[in-house]
Amino acid sequence: MLADDLLDSRERMARVAGVFLGERLLGPRLAIVNPPLWEIGHVGWFQERWCLRERADGALGESILEGADALYDSSAVAHANRWDLPLPTLEQTHAYLASVLGLVLERLDREPDNEALGYYVRLATFHEDMHTEAFHYTCQTHGYEDALGATEPSFSGSSDIEVAGDRYVVGAVPGTQPFVFDNEKWAHHVELAPYRIASAPVTNGEYLRFVEAGGRAPRYWRKEAGRWLERRFDAWRPPRLEEPVRHVDWNEAQAYCAWAGRRLPTEAEFEIASRSPSFQWGAAWEWTASDFLPYEGFVADPYKDYSQPWFGTHKVLRGASFTTPRRLVRPTFRNFYMAGRGDVFCGLRTCAVP
Repeated sequence: MLADDLLDSRERMARVAGVFLGERLLGPRLAIVNPPLWEIGHVGWFQERWCLRERADGALGESILEGADALYDSSAVAHANRWDLPLPTLEQTHAYLASVLGLVLERLDREPDNEALGYYVRLATFHEDMHTEAFHYTCQTHGYEDALGATEPSFSGSSDIEVAGDRYVVGAVPGTQPFVFDNEKWAHHVELAPYRIASAPVTNGEYLRFVEAGGRAPRYWRKEAGRWLERRFDAWRPPRLEEPVRHVDWNEAQAYCAWAGRRLPTEAEFEIASRSPSFQWGAAWEWTASDFLPYEGFVADPYKDYSQPWFGTHKVLRGASFTTPRRLVRPTFRNFYMAGRGDVFCGLRTCAVP
């Protein structure tokens, strides 16, 4: 399964990143995206760094690509500088990724019982999955075509789910998943008051009423000849009123809730409600009211920059988007972005105000 998922992750990444050719390989300088040529190489570097170069004594072996760390280490290479690096060509970059992947697959075959290797292969797979989703919203940001063509979930309307006040367990339970990130560790108790939460996310139709009442329209919406249009990748179309709204940032989500007389759920409320068979999710990441903070007793995993640098400055999103690989989808997964990010595939659902 490790090898199969690794190969599937690469195939997905290649499909989405295949739209980045010519001048798109670097693309416009924006704070919310990476230059695609750099990001493709970074994916290979990350896989090599953790699956091939990591040593038991903590030392780091040499890369098969000379100067790779100076190019692709995201912890050391400032975002603004990534457009100016002497990057390998696209062909050379793909050759590097293919060589790394081949060596990792060979090592998996040689060391099927190596638990540390299995952990790092899963880390690299999920890391590539998340960058593939990032490539997908880069396509949306720049107005490029949708190379993945992922099918979006359809929901059957919304009503409130009643959740009783109680002491609940949230977070990942040890031994129940082959891999979880450090910010999901570990399961702990929370006290929740009774609450009512929408069974489905806010739709375009619901959000349109807010916009028509004076609220801010989502990015990628525009009004033309008296009607609203929404840009999905490279195509403009009327927003489909029954679909969940997306590309709404945390502040806009809060404004919608205030207008609707509702509120955002906390991440614990989302996680508990997601266990209900009536809870519909998976169209877009959903903002919660919660700050991104460590659970009590947090210990960083070997990839220390995954969670720790972002505590206290980001908001938590829960769920998944239509382009998130199913192997990443679980109720305990914690996504996190700055409150002003609406370029990603994000939306919201609401809770009733007591």
